[in-house]
Amino acid sequence: MRINTCRIVTRFGAILLVALGTSTARAEEPASTAPKGEVQHHTFDQSKIFPGTTRDYWIYIPKQYDPAKPACLYVGQDGIQYKAPEVFDDLINKGEVPVLIGVFVMHGRVKAPSDQALDRFNRSYEYDGLGDAYVRFINEEILPEVEKKTAADGRKLRISTKGDDRSIGGSSSGAICAFTAAWERPDSFRRVFSAIGTYVGLRGGNVYPTLIRKYEPKPLRVFLEDGSSDLNIYGGDWWMANQEMERALTFAGYEVEHNWGKGGHSAEHATQIFPDAMRWLWKGWPNEIKAGPGSAQLQEIVVAGEGWTAAAEGLISADRLTADASGAIYFGPGQAATEIPSPFEPAAAPTIRRLESNGRASKVVENAAVLGAALDGRITNHKGQYFDATGGAWLMTSADADVAPLEPAVSSIGGLALSPDQSLLYVADADSKWVYSFQVQEDGAPKYGQKYYHLHVPDDADDAGAGAMCVDRDGRLYVATRMGIQVCDQAGRVNAIIPTPGGPATGLCFGGPERNVLYVACGDAIYKRKLKTQGVDPTAAPIKPKTPRL
Repeated sequence: MRINTCRIVTRFGAILLVALGTSTARAEEPASTAPKGEVQHHTFDQSKIFPGTTRDYWIYIPKQYDPAKPACLYVGQDGIQYKAPEVFDDLINKGEVPVLIGVFVMHGRVKAPSDQALDRFNRSYEYDGLGDAYVRFINEEILPEVEKKTAADGRKLRISTKGDDRSIGGSSSGAICAFTAAWERPDSFRRVFSAIGTYVGLRGGNVYPTLIRKYEPKPLRVFLEDGSSDLNIYGGDWWMANQEMERALTFAGYEVEHNWGKGGHSAEHATQIFPDAMRWLWKGWPNEIKAGPGSAQLQEIVVAGEGWTAAAEGLISADRLTADASGAIYFGPGQAATEIPSPFEPAAAPTIRRLESNGRASKVVENAAVLGAALDGRITNHKGQYFDATGGAWLMTSADADVAPLEPAVSSIGGLALSPDQSLLYVADADSKWVYSFQVQEDGAPKYGQKYYHLHVPDDADDAGAGAMCVDRDGRLYVATRMGIQVCDQAGRVNAIIPTPGGPATGLCFGGPERNVLYVACGDAIYKRKLKTQGVDPTAAPIKPKTPRL
């Protein structure tokens, strides 16, 4: 179909581009005998996440809803689209989707102070922007408001909090918004309907096909729709971008389905296929949606079925980790939460602690100098030379404490690591997306520094937040960042990203008798995860890894 013109239509205030033309598809007519659900209209203007905004939202309550059991959920962006209430009436009546409550939310606007000024429209900001702001807005602000309402007959509204019981969808910017919500919080949303999705360079959405391939897969099921006459403008090519998304999701092993048409940037085709898309998204419910295996590079690292488990919890802090030659884990500064000193007694100096197998932490004797150095940000090679990330000193020999500065200088050191053969010193710049690589000379001096490792940066930050680092015997570099553990090959490229539990990791090391367990410190806990790879002890003899795949 060739598109000649476009017109703008408004439904419940949602502005959508509708391509004029014909389509060979036919909309499915809902059965007229289905019990009709109720649709309520409300306004919300008390957001703290998007302050100053006001917006309309609608609630669909099916006739079959019983408040004795929390209902499943569908959240739609840009108000009511795809004849959703009528479709849900029919599908619920046939038992093809569970009993669900629909919540249809408009984007916000900050109203102008007078008629002489223009409102600030938040649609692109809220929908196209990456990060977790919008899903927090839905979870923390909109859904609590919904659950304050009742149906016309007095039924209280209760919504399931399980991700497998929740779906989310939208068109264009509303589609990438829906995907981002599920991507950021798969514990809250696991079923995504994406129509003519804006996975292009407007606010960073063009990175998704790359991130999907690298991230450890999440338990999501995604339905994609687009047409070959979709937009091809300054921000990118919608048609190609949606196909990239489908290929990336398939590559990483996600449950993904698509329906490609010939139309333009319009909700027409999405409306026609919406019933079938909902049937597919909810098939097999209430069975849990499983995550796929991920890329070959990821499968070389992780053990199938082995996730993170807590090694210790309830710590005041554990912001650095290290392991001794036996693989035993030590952390500090900090202390167990059960050992908080009285405010009426002098505070004790931070103590190095050893992590015991029962999850408890035991004190270490004061002469643990090597461990203390590591926890203070220093590493030692087999020659006994220190590389120090504290106080601006970068190299000290154990004999005379001479200092050699890094050239080029690194503005803010997040962490240090040595390559397995100890010929390279890796220095994380906490204020950028780079990890520098320096060649270690015979006298220990680091030379020939380059911005070598290119890390991924979240959209809502100015830097990767690179901190603690460690390496495995094959030469991979593991970097604790805001986005998780970014695993890089020897050539400086991120091959895989492993999300961390409890937020960004502040400590990272390999441990265990075989040094095949990765430990991370996150907040007040230490977590561990068995991997297929083996870490190295920087104080031991160098290990020469295989030549990297270039």
